[in-house]
Amino acid sequence: MTVGTDDTMSDVLVLREGTEGLSMADYADELRERLPDHDIGHARTPHEERDLAADADVITGITVDDGVLDAAGSFDLFACTFAGTDHVPVDDLVSRGVAVTNAGGIHAPGIAEQAIGHILTFDRRLHEAWRRKARREWRHFQSDELTDKTVTVVGLGAIGQCVVERLRGFGVDTVGVRYTPAKGGPTDEVIGFDERDFHAALARTDYLVLACPLTETTRGLIGEAELATLDPSAVIVNAARGGLVDTNALVSALQTEALRGVALDVTDPEPLPEDHVLWTLENALITPHTGGHTPKHWTRLADIVAENVRHLDRGGSVDDLTNLVRGSD
Repeated sequence: MTVGTDDTMSDVLVLREGTEGLSMADYADELRERLPDHDIGHARTPHEERDLAADADVITGITVDDGVLDAAGSFDLFACTFAGTDHVPVDDLVSRGVAVTNAGGIHAPGIAEQAIGHILTFDRRLHEAWRRKARREWRHFQSDELTDKTVTVVGLGAIGQCVVERLRGFGVDTVGVRYTPAKGGPTDEVIGFDERDFHAALARTDYLVLACPLTETTRGLIGEAELATLDPSAVIVNAARGGLVDTNALVSALQTEALRGVALDVTDPEPLPEDHVLWTLENALITPHTGGHTPKHWTRLADIVAENVRHLDRGGSVDDLTNLVRGSD
């Protein structure tokens, strides 16, 4: 891969397609503020994308299509504006000598805050208060306290760490689940995905927060056996990917009161069909994958991309780029 030197500057192309209703023009402006000595181009049409790609050293957007790739010269970096890169031709880019980075971590604070909000909603039964308000019904109900509860967080990446950080002060016991428990973590206890250890943790869990990637190991992680192992008073908060949970088993557990409740920002299938039974269940809170929405999206992403551009301009190693995504080899 060719990288810059101290006396060169990288041309950065911001592609036209935005994300989460946010303007790519604003993203380009954020990059200009951070990289005043660089030429930041913002393409507004497919033709402009192809024209500007020819001279770009860095391209950033949701994904890069064949038309842009064919028009591009030898560029150094594709900076994806999403955390996930399943939709990006990573292997093709890597084979061309192009490094790929993602937006990992920029959504973590918002997702964590929403997860905590869901936990408190179930603990204080705020959803019941909202239902009674809709009926203009002044009638008391029992609430609980989060203090002394056990919260198990699956995944101790940026999101999981933000969840644990925000739980401090509530007086809860925390269990973290990660691939390499020897690394430790911010929780009171850290375990791996060994079935015996995982089930033992589930058996004493009051709130289960899913904040891990969807992989071969985690797909269907919460199925019939796991739902039966959780106490019927437990609540699941899925802030990660719908495929982590067996939807049919989840519905059955909710309908039979084998599980107190669930908060889903992600579903399987997604989007959730309008006739799906989950919409009808009072103990299922559903948000349309909005946990990561934040007005700071471009601010945080521009910080990462700009520093990576400066790193390459200094002749730094590609392996040291922040949020580097590796090909499948």
